[in-house]
Amino acid sequence: MKTITLYTDGACSGNPGPGGWGAILQYNGVEKELSGGESETTNNRMELTAVIAGLQALKEPCIVELYSDSKYVIDALQKRWVYGWRARGWVKSDKKPALNVDLWEQLLALLERHQVRYHWVKGHAENPYNNRCDELAVAQSRNYKRNDI
Repeated sequence: MKTITLYTDGACSGNPGPGGWGAILQYNGVEKELSGGESETTNNRMELTAVIAGLQALKEPCIVELYSDSKYVIDALQKRWVYGWRARGWVKSDKKPALNVDLWEQLLALLERHQVRYHWVKGHAENPYNNRCDELAVAQSRNYKRNDI
């Protein structure tokens, strides 16, 4: 299996509000940037969407080194909280409903195809790839920003 490095980030102007996501795939010295956005979303939805888009771009099962500054995404996966939420009918341990179920379901399906290792990185720090993902995400969120009259 190929080993791919995937950096992701999401951004939102207001929460909810216009948002964007960015991802960078790296393999064998080659990089591919992906980005997108939505007019009305949340930061966590954009964080999840970035990971989903990165994994969807892979044409075959891979070992993926995933780097994200989202504790929401990394902790839910690494600590396996999301599997408990799903087992309880998308209810968290505090009895509150889990959010973004549609995206978690997409992501869990992709995780069955790939072997993913999770790495949390500090946002807006010294990691150039995380910073580039943030630039992509913020640029996309600005594309969706409403102009109030």
